[in-house]
Amino acid sequence: MDLGISGRKAIVCASSRGLGRACAEALAADGVELVINGLDKDRLSRVADEIARTSGVAVSPVAADVGTPDGQAALLEACPAPDILVNNNAGPPLKDFRQLDRQAILDGVVQNMVTPIELIQKVLDHMIDQRFGRIVNITSASVKMPILGLDLSSGARAGLTAFMAGPARDIASHNVTVNGILPGMFDTDRLRGSIAKMADLRNMSEDEMAEIRKTTIPAARFGTPGEFGRLCAFLCSDHAGYITGQNFLIDGGLFNSSV
Repeated sequence: MDLGISGRKAIVCASSRGLGRACAEALAADGVELVINGLDKDRLSRVADEIARTSGVAVSPVAADVGTPDGQAALLEACPAPDILVNNNAGPPLKDFRQLDRQAILDGVVQNMVTPIELIQKVLDHMIDQRFGRIVNITSASVKMPILGLDLSSGARAGLTAFMAGPARDIASHNVTVNGILPGMFDTDRLRGSIAKMADLRNMSEDEMAEIRKTTIPAARFGTPGEFGRLCAFLCSDHAGYITGQNFLIDGGLFNSSV
């Protein structure tokens, strides 16, 4: 399917690896010019070269912390008028909520709620003026299904979801959409790190721990980043203009619900 977005410009945050990279690759495959982002300058440059070589589109790497004003300014300097914004950021580490002090809680909220809202504020007027914009917020399945120890991440991402529910509908008449993608367990560095920690705590191998986790998923496997990226690309497409204010679980059926 031609997504109708060849030649568009996108900012994809936290896209040097994992699900963010998968989104960047899927958009590039459909001809979208990219600004990608990460903290590791060398890694980011390699990823930009790889995506550009594979897709043939222009890819600009911006090594910056997207959670800071300077980082956001650097992204927008590289792409002042994006057609597409994919918000993504790492979440706070696994921790018992009783160990979180006020500053840690505030930092988590800035990281996973305030930052994407700020970026949306900065790109929205251009999208409205040109009557095309696609905004995708990568959150987590934990917005619907809490994960013990990730309470701060879950709470901040749920806050972003609730906050954007109103604006998504307010701007829909301008052909600007805002949607969320809620990933479950995907085969990424982050998941493998989590599996390694759990395996160590239970004195078992990482392979054994991975198999145990897979048994909780009706699809009986972890998701692939490519599957996630293609969903993101469709929500950014010309065909998705009638989809807004929605939050898409992509978790292999893990969240048990009839609606």
